[in-house]
Amino acid sequence: MTGNVMHVVQYDSYDSGAAGLKHVEVPVPTPKKDEESLTVTRPVEVSAAEGAGLLIAGLIALQAVVNAVGVKLDGTGPRNNILVTAASGGVSHYAFQLAKLGNTHVTATCGARNFDFVKSLGADEVLDYKTPEGAALKSPPGQKYDAVIHCTTGIPWSTFEPNFNVRGKVIDLTPGAKAMWSVDLCSKKVNLLKNTEGKLKTAINSKHPLSKAEDAWSRSIAGHATGKIIVEP
Repeated sequence: MTGNVMHVVQYDSYDSGAAGLKHVEVPVPTPKKDEESLTVTRPVEVSAAEGAGLLIAGLIALQAVVNAVGVKLDGTGPRNNILVTAASGGVSHYAFQLAKLGNTHVTATCGARNFDFVKSLGADEVLDYKTPEGAALKSPPGQKYDAVIHCTTGIPWSTFEPNFNVRGKVIDLTPGAKAMWSVDLCSKKVNLLKNTEGKLKTAINSKHPLSKAEDAWSRSIAGHATGKIIVEP
């Protein structure tokens, strides 16, 4: 990066793959006065990579857990029983950690290799999605879900429906251009790092230099990454 120009990677289409990435130079943006409140100081105990991983994925998870499900992070809200699918992923591993900060019982699905990882972050129950019970999304104690934070593909409504209580709902965060959430930073003005008081952990799957952003993109699109994929300068 030289002068007031920085190197970035652009893409034209979510589905175009690594071949659609372009390395370009753009002017370094200057925050407008009304945007200054959107910046926060990174705590010294949070690395730059962890902070980068948290920003968008963490706020999407926050909107799903707090806005859509109604969980109160201070634990004062009503008891919720929720399911998080593909719980070892970038957004989902934040979602169930945030849910556990509230008065929430969390059932999570993932592959067998990620059981210990998901349990270590606080999930109450973990289902192997490849088993009959996991594929059916059934809570081991037989509890019905108040909500599902859905972060994978290929699960029909007919699988969700028998596992819901009467007001159960699905918050669909499945990846893809049509399902991308708009993170409303301006209205929320949430300092996620501060509000979670260091209780939210970022799992880093891999780090890639900006010059090899294509490798990071390919790894992300391939799926099954545990935690966040980070691109560094």
